[in-house]
Amino acid sequence: MKKTNAARILDKNKINYNLGEYEVDIDDLSAPNVAKKIGMPLEKVFKTLVVRGDKNGVLMACIPGGAELNLKNLASISGNKKVEMVHLKEVQGLTGYIRGGVSPLGSKKSYPVYIDSSVESWDQIAISAGMRGFQILINPKDLIQVTNASIYNIVREE
Repeated sequence: MKKTNAARILDKNKINYNLGEYEVDIDDLSAPNVAKKIGMPLEKVFKTLVVRGDKNGVLMACIPGGAELNLKNLASISGNKKVEMVHLKEVQGLTGYIRGGVSPLGSKKSYPVYIDSSVESWDQIAISAGMRGFQILINPKDLIQVTNASIYNIVREE
């Protein structure tokens, strides 16, 4: 298994994690597909979204795989009037990551990270290891600490 930048950051910080590998389906990079392949419930597989605020620029939002980001909540808590998803064409240039492999760890530049508060319900979650086909299984407290993340309710309510 390859070591990714995200895994190296965890190693450097002496944080326990497991690296899970799965077969990539280029036609289905969705969180539900990843959850099924790694054998974890969808609500424990967190996807990382790249967002841009009108005042404070780029930030990352980690939310459960089946959830939808609440842009209004995120704008409010991040000190922006408005936030919007970064266009897919820009993601790699900003983070160094491609769609299906965006991690809150080890991007080209350090961006503020916001994680949905549901993360506090779990002992272990999965996040992208920074490469398609690899997931990091980690205790959320460790992820919060190493990313210096802010925890808020940032998903849309059903």
